[in-house]
Amino acid sequence: MDFLLYTLLAATTTPTPVPDDTYNSPGTVGFLVTFAVAGIAVFLIFDMNRRVRSTRYRAEVREKLAQEELENLTVEKPERPAPPAKPNRANQEPDQAR
Repeated sequence: MDFLLYTLLAATTTPTPVPDDTYNSPGTVGFLVTFAVAGIAVFLIFDMNRRVRSTRYRAEVREKLAQEELENLTVEKPERPAPPAKPNRANQEPDQAR
């Protein structure tokens, strides 16, 4: 009889928990961490935008200064020495090799 009782107890299944019954939320700490990460991301976006804008303004100023320098630049040809005198070929003897 004990054998039947043990077999019957082993054959009975235990009910599995329903997932709706085990709801876990991150709670207040999870909310605060998520809020802090979002705040840091917004701060980094504004900081990056400020840095990119200042870099772009610097590039524009450099370009304007270079353009003004090119406009004020005067190009003068250097003084060249007189070319050498050409030899007088009328008095030369004809070439014997030809």
